[in-house]
Amino acid sequence: MSEGADTSGQTVVVAFGQTMKTLRVRAGLEREEFGRRIGYSAATVASYEQGRRIPSPRTIERADEVLDAGGLLTVWKEQVERAQYPVFFQGMASLEKEAVELLAYDTHVLNGLLQTEEYTRAVLDMRRPVLDRETVEQRVVARLARQDIFERWPAPLLSFVLEEAALRHPWGGKAVHRGQLEHLLLIGEKQHVELQVMPTDREHNAGVDGAFTVITRKDGMRFVYTEAQGTSALQTEPEQTTLAAARYGIIRSQALPSRESFDFVERLLRSL
Repeated sequence: MSEGADTSGQTVVVAFGQTMKTLRVRAGLEREEFGRRIGYSAATVASYEQGRRIPSPRTIERADEVLDAGGLLTVWKEQVERAQYPVFFQGMASLEKEAVELLAYDTHVLNGLLQTEEYTRAVLDMRRPVLDRETVEQRVVARLARQDIFERWPAPLLSFVLEEAALRHPWGGKAVHRGQLEHLLLIGEKQHVELQVMPTDREHNAGVDGAFTVITRKDGMRFVYTEAQGTSALQTEPEQTTLAAARYGIIRSQALPSRESFDFVERLLRSL
């Protein structure tokens, strides 16, 4: 199984695929015809049925409709969606959907919520051990799906502090780098989003211990997420979450203000 794969998640995907195949055969549809009706090739349908590729919630809904399954496929939606993420990130992915506030400090790679498709693919291609193509494509789709958080209403409050080093890494080459910086400028224009840059020449930086994210849920409960080398921790202890939020506040005060950060990214873009 691929790096970071989740055995229980894979079991869910395989079971869903078998269910979809059973319903397709019962409906008397060949893969090619079924694929045409849901907007995919026969090869993609085969990947879904064999558990090698994870369909989007929208695809599951369309397949349920085409096969007149009466909800036998849509009932899998939540479990299948969770399975598209590495096991260490599944809890965080669920929290993002409920967040009213998200505070993220990133040091080496830009936060997944801010990444373009090309940047995401470039970063995943650099993983060692190497990820297989199906896993890379699955994670690209999953990461981009998380970015629905920017369009949600009521809009959550989103704040990102980015280390200068993360902005300067040309992951994927110059064209990808330029596209990523342009994307950041677009996101930074959203009213409910604050982007700040932490210059490398700062003598004081409360983020010395590394990247972390603080999420506050609708019910007021706060979580702190940290991740390194394929492992993660999700803290809920009130003292630790309060301290993490306070630490983030200090980091924000030490970083460039939003307007100056915007200018910083524009200058970096012009220099490429």
